[in-house]
Amino acid sequence: MTVGVALNPIDPTNQIEASVELAKEAADAGLRSAWFGQTFGADSPQLAAIVGREVPELQVGTSAIPVFGRHPLLVSSQAQTAQAATHGRYHLGLALGTKLLTEAGFGIPFERPIARLREFLTAIRQLNETGSADFHGELLTATTPIPARVPGAEPGVPLLVAAMGPQALRASGELADGILPYLAGPRALAEHIVPAVTAAAEAAGRPAPRIVALVHGVVTDDVDAVRATVTENLAFYEQVPSYARAIGLSGGRRAVDVAVIGDEKKVAAEVRRYRDAGATEVVFAGTEVAGAADRRRTWALLGELAG
Repeated sequence: MTVGVALNPIDPTNQIEASVELAKEAADAGLRSAWFGQTFGADSPQLAAIVGREVPELQVGTSAIPVFGRHPLLVSSQAQTAQAATHGRYHLGLALGTKLLTEAGFGIPFERPIARLREFLTAIRQLNETGSADFHGELLTATTPIPARVPGAEPGVPLLVAAMGPQALRASGELADGILPYLAGPRALAEHIVPAVTAAAEAAGRPAPRIVALVHGVVTDDVDAVRATVTENLAFYEQVPSYARAIGLSGGRRAVDVAVIGDEKKVAAEVRRYRDAGATEVVFAGTEVAGAADRRRTWALLGELAG
């Protein structure tokens, strides 16, 4: 099982340089992959391309780019560029996004998200695999009157979706290479998420999907203080229906209830639970919450588990 980390420097002077330095540290600790979120700040495919080029020991990926406010032609160009820059080590993560950020940020209605996801996946698969597309959907059009292939990019950039709800899981199983569930604990994975996406992939005649579980966690002795901070940091996700559902299916009430906080023994046991629940890869997020010393301690453990 691959073990990686989501990189998010705290108050950096320069986010790009800080991300590269963290990635080097992660690679030295024995971790296998580095992932980058996408909001309205740094462009995650560019960041992944830079980090992947500077730190060739790591696989890199985005987790994840919302399909609202983007177009398959542009995202494919970004993904292929990152794939060429990293010589095949880039993984493209897509997401539905949220109603709040979509409508407040882009001024566009958050309507028919599953239909948009299906059309986006269909178009971008054509682009990533062949460098061309001739897709005409209800919500999207993607055609290539001139070639859209980036020389040096390997065909078929791995395509993952931050899917957790039944309809998104079905679309991802049919059209993507795997999923990036976040704040979904082992119980939700084993009983709901993994069976649903696997069944959809099998029905579509596709290979077994990758299950890249993003886990918010840290190794620390100051459990109460860290838990209080994480409770505040993750409160936003409790307002998003897909996350709230995953938290509930995991047996939690608050987002912090599915966070992994404790000593090495506890965290290692939880990583094994994710593996047993069907995760093919585990990526820890939020490891910076307790400071540099606990982050390094967390990465040292995860590096051992990756080895």
